Amino acid sequence: MKINVIMCGGTTSIIVFITFIILIQTSSIVNGIKCYCDICADDNNTCTTDGFCFASSTRKDDTIIHDYRCYDKETVFPSSDFSAWCNDDGVHGSPDGSEFVIECCQHANYCNRDIKPFFRPQMADSYRVTSAGGVGAWSTWKVALTIALPICGICIVVMIIYHVHLSRQRPARHFPDDSMEAPDQPILGGVTIRDMLEMTTSGSGSVGLPLLVQRSIARQIQLVETIGKGRFGEVWRGRWRGENVAVKIFSSREERSWFREAEIYQTVMLRHDNILGFIAADNKDNGTWTQLWLITDYHEKGSLFDFLNRTTVDVDVMIKMAHTMATGLAHLHMEIVGTQGKPAIAHRDLKSKNILVKINGTCAIGDLGLAVRHDVITDTVDIQLNNRVGTKRYMAPEVLEETINMNHFDSFKRADVYALGLILWEISRRCNVSGMHEEYQLPFYDVAPSDPTIEEMRKVVCIDRHRPTIPNKWCTIEALALMSKVMKECWYHNAGARLTALRIKKSIASYIALNGIK
Repeated sequence: MKINVIMCGGTTSIIVFITFIILIQTSSIVNGIKCYCDICADDNNTCTTDGFCFASSTRKDDTIIHDYRCYDKETVFPSSDFSAWCNDDGVHGSPDGSEFVIECCQHANYCNRDIKPFFRPQMADSYRVTSAGGVGAWSTWKVALTIALPICGICIVVMIIYHVHLSRQRPARHFPDDSMEAPDQPILGGVTIRDMLEMTTSGSGSVGLPLLVQRSIARQIQLVETIGKGRFGEVWRGRWRGENVAVKIFSSREERSWFREAEIYQTVMLRHDNILGFIAADNKDNGTWTQLWLITDYHEKGSLFDFLNRTTVDVDVMIKMAHTMATGLAHLHMEIVGTQGKPAIAHRDLKSKNILVKINGTCAIGDLGLAVRHDVITDTVDIQLNNRVGTKRYMAPEVLEETINMNHFDSFKRADVYALGLILWEISRRCNVSGMHEEYQLPFYDVAPSDPTIEEMRKVVCIDRHRPTIPNKWCTIEALALMSKVMKECWYHNAGARLTALRIKKSIASYIALNGIK
């Protein structure tokens, strides 16, 4: 069901938030329905879902292919009630030159059987009335007006109170339009991004700002400086509401990677101190092409890779970093059971460049673009079909040998632990004890080239069985001896013998408790 809201002009974030709450409260919940599925021959071409049935048409050259499947509620993005995929209009392009269009429905069993989405020009309107049983135009307007009229009254009262308060506190300020520099100070009486996120979650464990805020945030952010580049695009430091944010900008060719990473970040109950904080996903037309933005917390110390290249760490910081990394990974790997439960997630591209260092010296795991989730009901892994692979230098032996069981979720968790062991080694080398420390190096720097191929890493790790060298002097220092023991148990060739992230977390926590590390 699609519900559209007509908003008053000049709304503030408070009004958007009120609208979002009302929309959530008026949304209906649809239980499982049966859908026509063209790839489910063994199940009489039927699949069952708690989300939507969908039909899609893909056009390349003069050929049009129709697909019919289920779209489960837990994979709906940005939230379980609002699907950008279903609600988005127009024709989408793909890197191979093909175009596709989608229609969803949920009003009856097999409602998608007779749908054949047709190709149309991009529509400026924010909704479309489909043959799939969506909300009709007149019904939509009645619902919208019923909700909008009282909201407009609230808007007027809130804006009057706000402007009266603002005029008493300080002289009026005039900001340029949203294409120019963003305000230097937070608006709405100093409500921070964290405040807004906490109001949005309301204990439910959901992540990110309200949907209506996310859909306009890209126009309100001022990009300040580039802080990183990758195969997907660039990372910028931006300013929004007087605060720094990190903006990961994907090219239009990487739409599926952007969509997937945003989808993973918005997994219910994922928010954690040691997971990079997600704020919003949005797109922005710069006049030539469309940019796809992923907005997250900004950490001025940068990635662990950059941090270790710049400076050494003492024993306490080393232990704190190791413990918070293991804590974040344990949370990622853990399944939380309940109506607002969280599926177990494996990262699949863990490395020092994907770990962020916070101002207090703790770490947060970022870049979830390759992550996979475990569906405990069907015992399956929702691995995406794309050309991206993890970083070769950090690949576990079973990944390099292609013997990993892709249908067994624990296999991905064990590969993450192998990579974590290599990162612990990177930190340990930079531990400064009595003025002694090693220079920063990547794992296998002495036996593999700077940009190794999978074949070269397979020879190093699987055939020659090399592992990073552990200096003898580490055994004489209690903290480094602990780190040495843990990392060795992370990179066993036999994946089943490796520690779990939770076991690593507990081992380091015991050391912290015994030594009174804050």
